Amino acid sequence: MRTYPCVLTIAGSDCSGGAGIQADIKTISALGAYAASAITAITVQNTCGVTGIHPVPPSYVKGQIEAVMDDIRPQAIKIGMINDTKIVEVIAEMLQKYQPQFVVFDPVMVSTSGCKLMEDEAIEAITTRLIPLATLITPNLSEAEILAGQKICTVEEMQRQAKEMLKLGCRGVLVKGGHLEGGRMCDVLQVSGEEAPHLFAAPKVDSRNTHGTGCTLSSAIATYLALGETVTDAVEKAKQYVYKGIEAGKDVCIGHGHGPLNHFYSPVPMHIFDKNG
Repeated sequence: MRTYPCVLTIAGSDCSGGAGIQADIKTISALGAYAASAITAITVQNTCGVTGIHPVPPSYVKGQIEAVMDDIRPQAIKIGMINDTKIVEVIAEMLQKYQPQFVVFDPVMVSTSGCKLMEDEAIEAITTRLIPLATLITPNLSEAEILAGQKICTVEEMQRQAKEMLKLGCRGVLVKGGHLEGGRMCDVLQVSGEEAPHLFAAPKVDSRNTHGTGCTLSSAIATYLALGETVTDAVEKAKQYVYKGIEAGKDVCIGHGHGPLNHFYSPVPMHIFDKNG
């Protein structure tokens, strides 16, 4: 018996196709795994911003997750936008019930255009209920500042706060430094049990097309974990995928605002695993 490596993405739907569930499915598929999904919210958005969010009833979020987990049993779960406390509680309940091997949580609190996407009560709930169940959390600078409760402006501060965020109970923290000042970006990965952080530095690509890069990165990490990579190698390969996707899509115009990267710049054949190990 053979099977595909599978990743379940639990996130909001982006009708413009650049972020959320749509970006996740594109990413997982482009990297050669099988994508399943559970939608947490329907958003009204495009490349110019988010104008509306309608949460899916928690019972339906739970039902979607159970349907996938009872049947397909994905190796990894990626969690994206959640703006409702009850949905946070349902997802935490499902993670405790099914105990997936890998959980990558992208705590989407603010959109690329600066729109707030999460209620204050939900932020408290993810901190106490979801983050302790995560293999890796992937906050950007704005989200890391919310979780850390203080401003973060330098790579040194990113390293310090990444270590502090491990105290929330997760096994790894990737603080994304895409909004750092200057012509280079640097992400900081701190893994539980390791003293030294891993730094991933690269020149910034001059592009407006950055819509959905955070969603893409976290789903790429989850996919590489499902394919058998270590956390550090999964992050490194996922960052290379996103960087090349931004480069490949920088001169393409989709919409009037921040367009998407090119998820399919180099398609990969679908991976197949031996189901017995």
